This record gives sequence, C-alpha cells and structure tokens, in this order.
Amino acid sequence: MYDLETRKHALALLDQGFSQNSVSKQTGISRAAIRSWLARIEPLGYERGRECPRCEDAPKPPAVPDAYAYLLGLYLGDGCISATKRGVYSLRIACADAWPGLIAACVEAVQVARPANKVSLVTSPGCQYVTCFSKHWPCLFPQHGPGKKHDRRIILADWQQAIVDAHPWEFIRGLIHSDGCRIINWTTRLVGGEQRRYEYPRYFFTNLSADILGLFTTTLDQVGVEWKRTNGKNISVARRASVALMDAHVGPKY
Repeated sequence: MYDLETRKHALALLDQGFSQNSVSKQTGISRAAIRSWLARIEPLGYERGRECPRCEDAPKPPAVPDAYAYLLGLYLGDGCISATKRGVYSLRIACADAWPGLIAACVEAVQVARPANKVSLVTSPGCQYVTCFSKHWPCLFPQHGPGKKHDRRIILADWQQAIVDAHPWEFIRGLIHSDGCRIINWTTRLVGGEQRRYEYPRYFFTNLSADILGLFTTTLDQVGVEWKRTNGKNISVARRASVALMDAHVGPKY
C-alpha cells in the first residue's frame, strides 16, 4: 500500500506530462498501481480536478487574481497552449534572455496559477520558454484553440473580464512585457537659431490580433492613458502625462 502523499506525487508527475513508465521508474511504484489510480479503482481521497478553481462544483476565479491578470497579458502576447497525450496541455511563454527579471516574474506567475505543477525553463536561441504541464490550462485560458491567436476570435470570459477590471495595471504590464516596449524617441528643435536634440520616452504595443489590441486599448482607457494607433497593428503611448502613468505602474522591461 502506498500512502496518500506518494500517490499525489505520482499523479502530479503524470499531470506534468511524464509517461506511466517514466513515473514508475522515478518513484518505484508499480505501473499496475498507477493504472488503478488513474482508473480510480482505488479511492484516493484526492480529486485532481479540485486543484483547478474552474473545475469545482461552483467554479470560481483563480485564488490570486492580480497574478492571473499579469499572466493573462503574458499569455495573450507571447504564450501558447499545446495538447499532449492523455489530455495534458503544455503552456509555453517566450521570454527574451535580455530581460531576466521578466523571466523570473513569468515563472512566479505561472507557479502561482498552478502551484502543484512544476515550472521549467526550456532554452532556445535568444530566449527562454517558461513551460508548465497541466490538464487545466484550457480551463484557465478559454481563449485556447486551434491555430494562431490572430486568426481566431479572442474574447474574455466574464470572470476574466472581472479580474482585468479589478487589476487593469497588472494586465497592461503583462501585455507590455510580452509584446510591448518602452523606448526613447528623439527629434530636433530650433532653439535660438540652433538645432537641438530633444528626447522623450514612449510606449509601444504591437500585436496582429485586432481583438487583443482592443483589449489593450480598452484597458488603457479604463486607467486614463491616452493612446494612438499606428500602422494598424501598433499602439503608441507618447503624451507626457500618460507616459508618466505607465512609468508609475508598468515601467521598462528589466
């Protein structure tokens, strides 16, 4: 007989995408026992679905809504969810090596969303993929679907919109950290007959999805940030007061 913690550990490994054979080798648990737990032949006193707030009898939002709002922004920008065998899904969010603080913040947000699952970094040229396996990613991100995000409708569920409304700056920060940037523009002005260089900061957000752009600009409106659309897929924030607001709540990548 195996104790409850041993069974939980084995099932958590399965949720992370490991095969039954691999889990058996790692833990020393027989494959027959693992199969029986999956088939629920034995009562485990443990419902994996209850780890997901959306799978409970009365679905509720994630336990840490501000962290979820940030992760939602990251997912809509640079994230993807892919199905693996046995109904397990892989969440991957691409983070550039140039921003180690962003990578750490992304890892933390993913771990908060799925505290029982392992979060890993997969190295690719110029970036790290923050990766986590779970059966419940489509529950937490119902925007998941076949094909690229900009080729399908992206509409927030009511419970997601309520979180964004309550934590708009975290959502904006996630979008900027994924598909946005803070840059320094410059121009020249004639002052006293002499051309002088003038520098000013601005924020850009770029995405091919009209729906995601709309979510971004609607949330900017909510917090009083003025913006302009350029080239169809770019949102620019350049007015001094609006940049100051963005600096206070978002800031440059780090």
